[in-house]
Amino acid sequence: MELRALLIDDEPDARENLLLMLEEHCPEVEVVGQAGNAEEARTRIAELRPNALFLDIKMPGEDGFDLLRSLKDQHLPVVFTTAYDEYALQAFKQNALDYLEKPIDPEELKRAVGKMQRSVGDPAHAEQRQAAMERLVQDPASPLSGRMAVPGRDGLLLLRHEDILYLEASDSYTTIHTRDGKRSLSSKHIRVFENNLDPKKFFRVHKSYIINLEHLRSFSRSEGNMAVLENGMMVPVSRRKLPDFLALIQTF
Repeated sequence: MELRALLIDDEPDARENLLLMLEEHCPEVEVVGQAGNAEEARTRIAELRPNALFLDIKMPGEDGFDLLRSLKDQHLPVVFTTAYDEYALQAFKQNALDYLEKPIDPEELKRAVGKMQRSVGDPAHAEQRQAAMERLVQDPASPLSGRMAVPGRDGLLLLRHEDILYLEASDSYTTIHTRDGKRSLSSKHIRVFENNLDPKKFFRVHKSYIINLEHLRSFSRSEGNMAVLENGMMVPVSRRKLPDFLALIQTF
């Protein structure tokens, strides 16, 4: 599978050097973009949807570890790059695939890219595994019934329906927000979830949102037609969906 990588380093020369090395030694890697700090990296990840990161550790403000912790629900394979060897142990504690010291050795770079490819895996096999899991969670007789299978870095994450607060669309992707404050990203369109979730429990209040009615606390007109969830989150209810939404909650 082709790797679509984002290069994150506060030094432009370091990013350019890594880009040239990848072009020469690892043609299977497509560099989709670059970022000079953690905030810019989060924006680029949302825009470009890379499936791998080359991440510098020591950066002004948020360092590479801070960035990785903020992305913990996106399950992106990461190779750290740094000039400081004392960070190696911490890097692996952060579940990095590999750790490259600057100046980067070409053979070590190729080894790290190989690990990335194995981590990303064969998409056809991944889809087959996911389809099999989804058949299980949708079977009422299955012990996994009532759960949602979301692809993750290490396999599939099974979310219980009662733990889901709401789902949020972002282009063709969907973010699932759970009661513990965590987020899980799915490559499926929100329409797929709308078609498969129990309509008695989940309602699409807006083109970008599906809420779990079990966690609906109130409805506010003063805030502009908002569904208020138990954690205080306010989710907009579109004009088109408003009549059906009000009719539904009045039956509870």
